[in-house]
Amino acid sequence: QLQFVESGGGLVQPGGSLRLSCAASGFSSSTYHIGWFRQAPGKEREAVSCISRSGRTTNYVDAVEGRFTISRDNAKNTVFLEMNSLKSEDTAVYYCAAEVAVGSSAYFCSFTSGNYGFWGQGTQVTVSS
Repeated sequence: QLQFVESGGGLVQPGGSLRLSCAASGFSSSTYHIGWFRQAPGKEREAVSCISRSGRTTNYVDAVEGRFTISRDNAKNTVFLEMNSLKSEDTAVYYCAAEVAVGSSAYFCSFTSGNYGFWGQGTQVTVSS
């Protein structure tokens, strides 16, 4: 079993904050770039953020730029997504995964979901008043 376990989701009011955790199971996540993705009901899965294996490079989609922060603690084999100023449109199941595709950049993560594997089961984030 090589996958991530996401946790930290829940119900929060608009403007609130949550911190999601992504813990690697059965492997060292430091080997990989890590991405956070989300899928809302009736919508396709979309990228949210990613972080390079070293943690030196991070990327965010415009919808979350300035509100979310991705980080990692390789010593703890865990990646985090801190979400602030949450909006109702952030409601989704959030997943993390490792960028495992052969030929992917050695230093920069991508938002191409097809490049990722070791998907977790997801954690539900609901933003509602």
